[in-house]
Amino acid sequence: MKRLVLIDGHAVLYRAFHALPPLTSSNGQLVNAVYGFVLMLLKVYQDLKPDYLVVAFDLPIPTFRHETYIAYQATRPHMDDGLKGQIVLVKEVVESARIPIFTAPGFEADDVIATLARQCKGKSEVIIVTGDRDIFQLVDDGVKVYMLTRGMSEGRVFDKKQVKEYLGISPEQIVDYKALTGDSSDNYPGVPGIGPKTAVELLKEFGNLEKLYRNVEGVKENIKKKLKEGKESALMSQKLAQISARVPVELDLEKAKLADLKTNEKFIDKLKELGFKSLLARVRGVTDKDTDADKDKEGGQTSLF
Repeated sequence: MKRLVLIDGHAVLYRAFHALPPLTSSNGQLVNAVYGFVLMLLKVYQDLKPDYLVVAFDLPIPTFRHETYIAYQATRPHMDDGLKGQIVLVKEVVESARIPIFTAPGFEADDVIATLARQCKGKSEVIIVTGDRDIFQLVDDGVKVYMLTRGMSEGRVFDKKQVKEYLGISPEQIVDYKALTGDSSDNYPGVPGIGPKTAVELLKEFGNLEKLYRNVEGVKENIKKKLKEGKESALMSQKLAQISARVPVELDLEKAKLADLKTNEKFIDKLKELGFKSLLARVRGVTDKDTDADKDKEGGQTSLF
């Protein structure tokens, strides 16, 4: 089966910015995040061997989650100016590589990725590249996640079994887990007083949030009290945690067909313009076409660099 790779652009760019030391171009512009993104892109070509490739980005405007909960992500610091200035640059690099870029007003990149993954289910194998564990909820029989680990130095492919081994819960339980524990990064509360360990135990016993509340009278008294008092918060947090697969976007796989970077003069010129001389040799080492048999050899753990 053909392979589609969906890259969470903002998650990768953010991780690269904080993982790599400052690097400037000849005109003094900060480009460390762009450099890290291109390194990741070349490794995706080489290690995941996609037939189709897409990058999704967030937009700097509120989403439907902000309408649901006004304090959503309210505690996040403003994006560093050094990173903000590199978003345009990385989009230029992606466009020069002839990779489609998807965004959607009112939605996050995760939602776009979920929608595209659902559209392509059965047509191709899907691998999502990200550094955000929220995306694990999308893993199923046709969707895997390539999770960046240890900064930008390593990556690991997760299927359903590996997600459960890693988190202690299955992909389909992640939304309800976050409904119980909340998310400090996105600033939604969950059920006050319910921590990760208790949430995992409850989900192992009851399966999901609906069954938990249906049988809440059988829960230990102190936990039952917290669950009852925090029910409204849990249901709201569940909505916020759920990645939407109903974004008004559509992917034409033929337009996402992998281009050969080695012969792409526009891409090569862009790397030269940014001063990424060390990456040009890597581009020459990237193959643009591999057999399906080759794709099955990547294993569970690979080094990004």
